[in-house]
Amino acid sequence: MKAIFCAAGLAAGLAAGLAPAVASIAAQQPAALPPPGFHHLHLNSMNPDTAAAWYAKEFPSTSKATWGGMTALKSPNNVLVLFTKVDQPPATQPQTAFWHFGWHVTNERQTMARLRADGVTLLPLYTGEGDRTVNINSDTYPGTGGVLGLTRAQLEEAKRNNVKPAGGAGFAYIRGPDDALIEVQGDMPSERFNHVHMYHEDPFCSQLWYQKHLNVPVPQGRRGGAPAEPRTETNCKAPRGPDKTFPALDVDGMFRAPQIPLLFSDVSMGGYTRQTDASLVSTRGHLADHVGLSVSNLDAWVTKLRGEGVKFLEQPYKLGDTRAAMIEGPSHEALELVEAGAIPGVAGGQVKP
Repeated sequence: MKAIFCAAGLAAGLAAGLAPAVASIAAQQPAALPPPGFHHLHLNSMNPDTAAAWYAKEFPSTSKATWGGMTALKSPNNVLVLFTKVDQPPATQPQTAFWHFGWHVTNERQTMARLRADGVTLLPLYTGEGDRTVNINSDTYPGTGGVLGLTRAQLEEAKRNNVKPAGGAGFAYIRGPDDALIEVQGDMPSERFNHVHMYHEDPFCSQLWYQKHLNVPVPQGRRGGAPAEPRTETNCKAPRGPDKTFPALDVDGMFRAPQIPLLFSDVSMGGYTRQTDASLVSTRGHLADHVGLSVSNLDAWVTKLRGEGVKFLEQPYKLGDTRAAMIEGPSHEALELVEAGAIPGVAGGQVKP
């Protein structure tokens, strides 16, 4: 019994003695780096000045500018679209992880009418009823269960139940310079660049990659197509949902499950599973070449990502008045880490009109 008490006392003494050392070691551990902010979308364009002027006209909250010696478009939420001049039309196929990008607008119906009057190409959304199309999704049957579309079976049920289109705001698509696919979404409190919609090889695995390597917060709540149980690297692969849904840009619909949310600052980079059996290709050299993410300490991020085995496409280099490095995401998307400058939300120094 005495030996037991002695052992217990020794253990307590060791624990008491080790506590300050453990606390000291914990205090020396580096704090987790804050997740990056959204800095820019980088487009290849045959005529950057003409393209930027087009965006500034059709989305009047934006303004043409320069950044780092490049033609730029500045959104009121301190997000940039940067342009690099190329000598031939930038590729839009084969499919990359970047599906399209888009804007919030304050009045979608008025905006779409103005775009139509300006001669902008408005793209049809197929409703799943033969070749019937609409320009705005809210002019056909609404989705259910958190998914934006209905399967053919759900369409038939909606007809039987005499469901009516909601009308009003929704989402629509247009063609921009260099054959860009652009989403217009309203009615929102303000007009701003708000998303890069993605395709992912394995959406739940991609979400885990962004959480692990870029410290993106774990999303709260679930949307349609999200997993009912937590995903890990051993169970993150999930098959596409069995049925395509409508409305869609393709006449035979699109797969909208699985899908994931992903947010940098106030810009969404969430997305769906890839639509075909063909693997996604690198974004480099395509119309949407890469996304820029702002970080406050590039060296710390480079050290972290190298240690985690993340693929570097370009080692740290000078970019405008700052520095950057290029990494590759889980679906071959190029991500440029840009060291933050003085302007909140816009790294690398001055944005010049």
